[in-house]
Amino acid sequence: MRVTWAVASDPGLRRPSNEDSSCARADLGLFIVADGMGGHAAGEVASRVAVDAITAFVIDTVGADSHRTWPFPFEPRLSVEANRLKTAFRLANHRIAAEMASTETLRGMATTASALLVAGRRAALAHVGDSRVYRLRGGALDQITHDHSWVEEQVRAGALTPSDARHHPWRNVVTRALSGGDDPEVDVEDLTLAAGDRWLLCSDGLFSVVPDERIREILEGGGPLEVLCERLIEEANRGGGPDNITVLVLQVDDQ
Repeated sequence: MRVTWAVASDPGLRRPSNEDSSCARADLGLFIVADGMGGHAAGEVASRVAVDAITAFVIDTVGADSHRTWPFPFEPRLSVEANRLKTAFRLANHRIAAEMASTETLRGMATTASALLVAGRRAALAHVGDSRVYRLRGGALDQITHDHSWVEEQVRAGALTPSDARHHPWRNVVTRALSGGDDPEVDVEDLTLAAGDRWLLCSDGLFSVVPDERIREILEGGGPLEVLCERLIEEANRGGGPDNITVLVLQVDDQ
């Protein structure tokens, strides 16, 4: 499969800085969006440290197989690519811990992260927090990740409706993150790509104000992927731009 991509990021209309980070390395098949938390510059540091650490481990394991020595146990139920991502996320958490231990002003920082690692017709997905991965296939937009957030847990329990969750004062409270504490529980799965797919990785600055139906309409639009990214950010800012916005769009085609 051939994957083309575009990425764009914007601080939004209410934040003085942009604490999101991203990576798009088609040579590695690696695509990441991370949304930092922590105040001052700490959120920006957390997201960048996580992206750099994940990328470094993926680079270090190019051509790896299940027979190499892994820093964490290899899980046979998962593909090599999924193991690479899961381990990379756990190492990123350790790296954040080390940064906080060395710099007092960084204590308390954390970040969400969602990543795809593409290998031929397959892709591995890893996810912690409330940055999302969507797939547009055959005109249908599906949210592939599930938010690790307080409001999402309440929606699943039937205590909140999706509409209530969108406006709840605790909608930004995440229940999992890369925070330098105990090894994080990373959601990991193996996926199959199809020609014509469009994948979107994004921070919550997009979907917190732009409904999924509008996201679908924009992703289905024509023009270069860079234009689609610009339209998504414009739509989020039109909705008030309350948070940083990062969007990474992938197009999958036959080789």
